[in-house]
Amino acid sequence: MLQTLGLDPIAEQVYRVMLKHPQHGVLQLADQLGIVEPDVRAALDRLSALALIRSSEYSPSGFAPLGPEAAMNLLLARQQERLALSQAAAAQLIADCASVQPQTSAESESLSGIEVIRARLCQLSAEVTSEVMTFAPGGAHPEADLRASREPNEQLLDRGVRMRTIYLDSVRNDAATQEHVAWLSRRGGQVRTTTSLPVRMIIMDRRIAVLPVNTTDAHAGAVVLHGAGTVTALCALFESTWAQAAPLGSVPVYDAQGRSQQEKEVVQMLAEGMTDESIAKRLGVSPRTARRIAADLMERLDARSRFEAGVHAVQDGWLPSTR
Repeated sequence: MLQTLGLDPIAEQVYRVMLKHPQHGVLQLADQLGIVEPDVRAALDRLSALALIRSSEYSPSGFAPLGPEAAMNLLLARQQERLALSQAAAAQLIADCASVQPQTSAESESLSGIEVIRARLCQLSAEVTSEVMTFAPGGAHPEADLRASREPNEQLLDRGVRMRTIYLDSVRNDAATQEHVAWLSRRGGQVRTTTSLPVRMIIMDRRIAVLPVNTTDAHAGAVVLHGAGTVTALCALFESTWAQAAPLGSVPVYDAQGRSQQEKEVVQMLAEGMTDESIAKRLGVSPRTARRIAADLMERLDARSRFEAGVHAVQDGWLPSTR
């Protein structure tokens, strides 16, 4: 039953028996399930990596199971994290593919150069009738860019177009971006922030999406996507990110162990081997700030390397297991 949430059948059986018979040792668990001892120990390792059982000197098996409700919530949270990562990877793949297949087709068109991009965006904005959804990564935005965006944004809002924009949390520390976001909110635009965003993206009327072909230089080129399947997937990515993003004015949310969403995402980046510079760009902060955050997390995880930080994070329940 729990296979869809990442738990294999043997590990699920062992977990269920441990709930019913917490006094069972490894041999008793094997006898109860009719499996060999090595399979039980392997299942215990998997359950431990998933944080569904904890070391216990009082249990004959050496482990105590997490309660079923808490275990289900943990598995669901990890499944959602995997889905978000998969959606983010899909968005990145779309942008990467656009850069190596630049020709215009029935489902996409390529734009080269900032002036061409701006002109096409202006044309597409004039055709919008109901909704614009935007990922705005990069941290603080230049004042000139913010000022230039006000007139087209105002025209959209005056026409009754619903505008939803997701910025990075780091913009809360930039006065110019904060002032622009406040202006946008007063005009009726909806704004939320999140720790990181996979790609810069604009979706119009849920039928057209615009993404950069080079994630390190949004001015170099862009691709306009018309394919229904691709745009539907990008809409789902936006909605899932929007649901987890924080409205302006809200305070940071911490889990039961006092961990923020930013901390969990940075640990994931460390486990993936990302450099401080890459982490800084993803968060929209300076490399110095990224180094400070990474060093603090590694100290809290008692890790001497980024790989070790990833291992400890899985063991401590910060990250989903890859097993």
